[in-house]
Formats: sequence, C-alpha cells, structure tokens
Amino acid sequence: MTTTAPNAAIPLASPFTDGLRDGVLRYQQCTACGGAQTLARYACQHCGERGTLHWRDAQGSATVRAVTVVARAPSDAFRALAPYTLVIVQLAEGPRLMGHASPGVRIGDQVQAGFFAHEGRTLVRFAPAP
Repeated sequence: MTTTAPNAAIPLASPFTDGLRDGVLRYQQCTACGGAQTLARYACQHCGERGTLHWRDAQGSATVRAVTVVARAPSDAFRALAPYTLVIVQLAEGPRLMGHASPGVRIGDQVQAGFFAHEGRTLVRFAPAP
C-alpha cells in the first residue's frame, strides 16, 4: 500500500467545491482499481490505496436513486428554499451523489446537473435530462 502523505496546504475538497463554482461536477477516481467516489478522501473507498486518487470532471448526467422533499429546512440558511427536493443520484461515471433537484423528479429519472448560488456557495441541482 502506498503511504503518500496528503498535501496539507490544499483543503481536501477544494477541487470539488472549485468545480461547483466553475460549473463543473467532479469526482475522484482510483488509478489502482478504477473505483470512483464523490466524497473527497485520502484513500480509495474500494481498495484502500492511498495516493492513487485523481480528480475527474463528470459529464453531469445521472439516474435518480432516491428522492425526498424537505418541507422544514434544517437551518435558517435553507429556510428560504423550503420546500425543496433532495435526491441521491448515480452519476454516469458510477459514484453516487446527493444534491438538490427540480420538483417532481422521480426514482429512475435521467437527470442532468446544473448549478445555483445560495448564501455565497454554489450548489448542484439536478433537472430532467433533455
């Protein structure tokens, strides 16, 4: 197993959050096993190798795997959005991701990632694919 130390000068999730700001959805892919993951980690969640993860740009197309409508926001920051739809999607590249979605999306729907600004942050919102 490789024991490369992470670069402490760069926050782990910066490539993901910078991508959102630039309108690009990113995920990590392992060069050792090919596994893909959306949560920023130092080690591959599939094979455990460290130092083998590289950021890739996703196409943004996905399939909805779970849907919920949030009627009561968990914080003041999201109260203005309520009610809003949250989904878990499976990206075309394989990993799963949670994000906002257009109202009315259903499990099994094909969706495409879009982005919106909220309280100084860029968030992902999935809409039905054209």
